[in-house]
Amino acid sequence: MNTFKTFSLLIGLASAPLFASDAPLVSIDSHDAFFNNLKQHCGKAFAGKVTIDNQPSDKFTNNKLIMHVRRCSDAQLQIPFHVGDDASRTWLITKTGAGLSLKHDHRNPDGSDDKSTMYGGHTIDSGWAQVQSFPADQYSKNLFVKNGIPQSMGNTWHMYIYPKQFTYRLTREGREFRVDFDLTKPVPLPATPWGYQD
Repeated sequence: MNTFKTFSLLIGLASAPLFASDAPLVSIDSHDAFFNNLKQHCGKAFAGKVTIDNQPSDKFTNNKLIMHVRRCSDAQLQIPFHVGDDASRTWLITKTGAGLSLKHDHRNPDGSDDKSTMYGGHTIDSGWAQVQSFPADQYSKNLFVKNGIPQSMGNTWHMYIYPKQFTYRLTREGREFRVDFDLTKPVPLPATPWGYQD
């Protein structure tokens, strides 16, 4: 079994059932509030637009961007991020007992793992009910070096949730990327993300 499959199984991701442990979920108020602020949108999809990108890419500027709060449990949120017809990306926000984890589950059209998948980070402070940040974890740093993009070792991902807007933001030295989603206007649900099942 390859590293990515093993990692997926260990944290209960992919198309397997969401966390089913009987153990109580340990968290702090700000993490719970952030998680629940997102969870309240479960089952809905929203359109977004790039508002900051200091290294513009046609992939993001010329395609429809849709986030879909697709599946939710008390422990994990699965949020596919569709870029045009590309359904390869799913954000996984998971309560770990020590905070919140953000992982990027990247798949190929056949559902197999992309060579760059399950990267992300973990909260290192309490954050706020509206904002959480996820500095790159060691797994991700190792993956970035392996894939020839060591500059990404400095990545921090940020998520902002307000009544009218959700924001996904990436920062590192010399790099900033931000997409804002309008939460006031749900849109039709997109296709099932690659590697997942209805």
